[in-house]
Amino acid sequence: MQIHRVTSVQNQLLQATRTVIKLAERAKQNPKVRIGSFADSAKFGELIALAVKGTAAQAALHAANAENLAGKTVMDATNPIADEPPINGILKFFTNLDESSMERLQREFGDANFVKAFNSVGSACMVDPKFTGGKPTMFICRNNDAAKRSVSEILDQFGWDTADMGKAEAARAIEPLCMLWCIPGFLRNDWIHAFKLLN
Repeated sequence: MQIHRVTSVQNQLLQATRTVIKLAERAKQNPKVRIGSFADSAKFGELIALAVKGTAAQAALHAANAENLAGKTVMDATNPIADEPPINGILKFFTNLDESSMERLQREFGDANFVKAFNSVGSACMVDPKFTGGKPTMFICRNNDAAKRSVSEILDQFGWDTADMGKAEAARAIEPLCMLWCIPGFLRNDWIHAFKLLN
């Protein structure tokens, strides 16, 4: 399976893959996007978007090299989905409610600054989402305030309201939102929706 990740610095993109030659055609079609390895991407980026299968997240970060991630914001869009089929539309996770995947990653890559975001919406609605109910809410959590501000700025530019749920432990509640988000998709093939927090 091909895994890729995108990092953005001043509107420059570097798309990472385990097999660079596989994305050669994409590079021709998108001259503004550079193609490189995970380590190239992590070294290049000021902010890293980790958007891989949850079971591959740890390996992808190891391939990126912990030294290349040190001091950088890692926007974690992954979910700890187990390699098992859903039951009545309900996904299975390989974590429990006492420990999130993001906490595990933060513990292992302690010099990086993880922020949980974009894990409970489909890619079609990540940028400039349009819903009749107004701006959707993106729930985030983190341990580093500067990293939170960086991700909040991206969310604002992308058209989201940000709901800061606090420290990394809140990922234990945020990651399961993926389960809830996926139910209409599995049961009714409805993948265009998002959450909104009302005050």
